[in-house]
Amino acid sequence: MPAPAPSPGAPDPVPSPAAGRPWLAGRAHVRSHPEQAPTSTGPAPGRIPPHAAGTPPAGREHVRTAAPASAPPRAAQPPGAGPEPLLRTGPEAARLEAAWLGRAVGCLLGKPVEKLPLEGIRALARAAGNWPLDDWFSERGVPPEVLAAYPWNRRSAPTSLAENIDGMPEDDDLNYPLLGLLLLQRHGKGFTTADVARLWLDELPAGRTFTAERIAYRNLLLGLEPPVTATHHNPFREWIGALIRADVHGWTNPGDPAAAAAQAYRDAALTHTGNGVYAALFVAAATATAATGRSDVHTALRTGLAFVPPRSRLAEAVRFGIRAAGQEADFDLVVDRLHARYGHYHWVHAVPNTALIAAALTHADGDFSRSVCRAVSGGWDTDSNGATAGALAGLLAGSPDALPHRWTAPLKNRLATTVPGFDGIGFDALAHLTAQEAARS
Repeated sequence: MPAPAPSPGAPDPVPSPAAGRPWLAGRAHVRSHPEQAPTSTGPAPGRIPPHAAGTPPAGREHVRTAAPASAPPRAAQPPGAGPEPLLRTGPEAARLEAAWLGRAVGCLLGKPVEKLPLEGIRALARAAGNWPLDDWFSERGVPPEVLAAYPWNRRSAPTSLAENIDGMPEDDDLNYPLLGLLLLQRHGKGFTTADVARLWLDELPAGRTFTAERIAYRNLLLGLEPPVTATHHNPFREWIGALIRADVHGWTNPGDPAAAAAQAYRDAALTHTGNGVYAALFVAAATATAATGRSDVHTALRTGLAFVPPRSRLAEAVRFGIRAAGQEADFDLVVDRLHARYGHYHWVHAVPNTALIAAALTHADGDFSRSVCRAVSGGWDTDSNGATAGALAGLLAGSPDALPHRWTAPLKNRLATTVPGFDGIGFDALAHLTAQEAARS
């Protein structure tokens, strides 16, 4: 995701096991982007219709707003509770670990080239002998004149080039799934949009919010409540932020895309409307389908698309991306077609980025390396697209061992974050915590 203000710097020092890692004790509770202006938020929670009724106004899609159903908060598990739930093993936890790892790998692959134009991404990779993209970006062998013309993302390059990766650095594409996990631990699957708002105010540093999320955060501080937080002076409300928060809702509802989409809607309604919400529904439903371990990527994408109003710009773009991926053997040509059709959108808008994610996953036929590399090589919001494609492809791979070592080894099973209680956590621990929430009714 882009930052209108400085993004996180170098990761904090990783604490030792004795330095207080509450998640190792089985802790279930840790303290509590502009274009067309869309109208209201999204489908009513708990009842996600595949299509919005009627014809949307020109240039935007309208979805009825309904108040989310409330649910009583669950009692928090005290930090001293036994670790037994954390020790659960099995194919579900393995799939979830691969999904968390895949999300991190794709995000990290895209970080050094975030904000660069498509020609810059291609020039940097070609100069390093890494095109078609098949490995981490590197500065080794890249001529100075290419680096001068297309400088790396200055805040990300120190932690995301092949020569300096040392664990997974902080990024909002991982912070939001952590917050989603906290949300479920605190309130269960019946959480409301107001619960999301309170959690953000309690646990999300304001300086780690960007675009639509930052505006919604500001609106909360002004005393506004959802869904007004998504619409009041918020020109970014159809951007990609809600999409990057959707994975956890699919992970925790394997085989139930409707429930996953309902959760994603209640999360997205805090910050987004229209196509910004539809993108979250698409990803959540596709992820829930892939999370069963019995689906291929094409079935997952078709299921996700069924939860998007078919006459929306988002649905049209996803269909175009999938169709182009099936027609072109060379993915560069797929990307060229996407940029020719959707290049007038802002590079963080949900429409072009969701189309690219769908095209990358389709063209890669579910293969992990090809999925993340295609998603990143297509440009636009590179780290977010890589993260979403990587998470879905990780689920389909089924286990961490199925992911190539060159991708997972540099992460060192360690995630840096400012979300309280999670700094330094391992992806294996995150998988077990997520499996706990998936198992709860």
